[in-house]
Amino acid sequence: MRYRTMKSFRTFITCSFVLCFVLLLAFSNNFTCIRQPLDLDPPYLATNGSKNFQKPRDKLLGGLLDAEFDETSCLSRYQSSLYRKPSRYKPSRYLISKLRSYETLHKRCGPGTEAYKRSVKLLDQEELASSSDELCQYIVWVPLAGLGNRILSLVSVFLYALLTDRVMLVDQRNDISDLFCEPFPGTSWLLPLDFPLTNQLDRFHWHSPRSYGNMLKHHVINYSTTERFPSYFYLHLVYNYGAYDQMFFCEGDQSLIKKVPWLIVKSDNYFIPFLWLSFQTRLIKLFPQKETIFHHLARYLINPTNQVWGLVNRFYNAYLSRADERLGIQVRVFHRAKSLKLVMDQIVSCTQGEKLLPEAEAAQEESQVMMNVSKTPKLKAVLVTSLNPDYSNNLKSLYWEGLSSTGDVIGVYQPSQEMHQLRNNKLHNQKALAEMYLLSLTDNIVTSAWSTFGYVAQGLGGLKPWILYKPVNYTTPDPPCGRAMSMEPCFHSPPPFNVCGTETWKRIVPFVKPCEDRVSGVKLFDSPEDL
Repeated sequence: MRYRTMKSFRTFITCSFVLCFVLLLAFSNNFTCIRQPLDLDPPYLATNGSKNFQKPRDKLLGGLLDAEFDETSCLSRYQSSLYRKPSRYKPSRYLISKLRSYETLHKRCGPGTEAYKRSVKLLDQEELASSSDELCQYIVWVPLAGLGNRILSLVSVFLYALLTDRVMLVDQRNDISDLFCEPFPGTSWLLPLDFPLTNQLDRFHWHSPRSYGNMLKHHVINYSTTERFPSYFYLHLVYNYGAYDQMFFCEGDQSLIKKVPWLIVKSDNYFIPFLWLSFQTRLIKLFPQKETIFHHLARYLINPTNQVWGLVNRFYNAYLSRADERLGIQVRVFHRAKSLKLVMDQIVSCTQGEKLLPEAEAAQEESQVMMNVSKTPKLKAVLVTSLNPDYSNNLKSLYWEGLSSTGDVIGVYQPSQEMHQLRNNKLHNQKALAEMYLLSLTDNIVTSAWSTFGYVAQGLGGLKPWILYKPVNYTTPDPPCGRAMSMEPCFHSPPPFNVCGTETWKRIVPFVKPCEDRVSGVKLFDSPEDL
């Protein structure tokens, strides 16, 4: 009787394990629901097959983050250090000091304060007779384009706020509060819905009467304006901006803009490289390593909400945490026709040629490969993010039907398969943000040229990616990819190099250079003497 009981118990345990395994496989291409959203265990480290919890690390990221927050309100803010290796890039003391000063300013001038109420009243006036140092000044960010572009422009606007002592407020009418935690302790960065200009925000464009460029063009304002000035400017920093809009980056124009208490800005660009034209001295103090600007500011500012962090945590623990090596592959195809095989060949050529993945041997050669492998095989996890599932499926088949030349086990995983970009869909954007973070947790990353999605992931992770060059005439580029020399995002639509004068441009030429993936764009590089 006892034997039968034990046998039945073993059978029950075995069946339960098989059932769990089958269920886990069923979710292999989707964000999983293994635990409730807030049951966020720290990730595992794989060490010779054993599971060891990762030791606690510097959760304040070298002083970037303030310890004032309730940790449970935004788990990602203090847990992110558990999921990746410590950054080799340390924030400067001046940056840390400036962030603490900004937090104090935002708390004093943020929504609901008396200072905010006094400043809002100024918007009732067409013109102001004089400025007061006692009044707080603001810059309002209005989201534009896809999530990658939004994050790049948001970080750019925040840096401008730091440099000019303005309080940054963000338009909350879309899904920003469903994506990002509040970044500043004891206050809010959300623009109140009763803001007097809320109904006009969507109507601002490049030829709006209150745009800075138009007011310059039509001589409504000029550089000698000292007696009267507007209560607000609209800054149009979008890809289609004109010559007068681009004057925003010039030092003389900044002296004029400084007088105006409210700025409304729309941008789909990472325009930080051109802020060096007016703020070079302060920027050098803030960022001695010039290519770390996005890396530091994004880790400070862009922290996913608990709901998004639940997606990151569950997928990472299920598929990536036990791997010995993790490779991220981000695929964005701008022209889909005839592109699947071409891009797939490019991915394989790049990852195998750069030794990021081993070659896959034919099935008939498997026994010979197994004979030649003497070391313990490694588990390599490949995270693929793409709107299209075909790339990950083909890569999965490649290493399922053939054995890797090194004997290593290659697992290929794709969290979501949305097929189409849905810019204003909350769940779609939450998945996109989770995938950006998952990519940033890998050891190496391959990204698509021109992709702002990839820029965000590489910057958060402090990674210099291998860039898949853009195909020309439907042929695989040769070479298929190249290693980026800087992890900074690319400014896709910069003004002409002499927008503020040739001499001004010459001062920043050593570290503002053409992007590796878009020669018409520019990005920040560390000059040789900085390395």
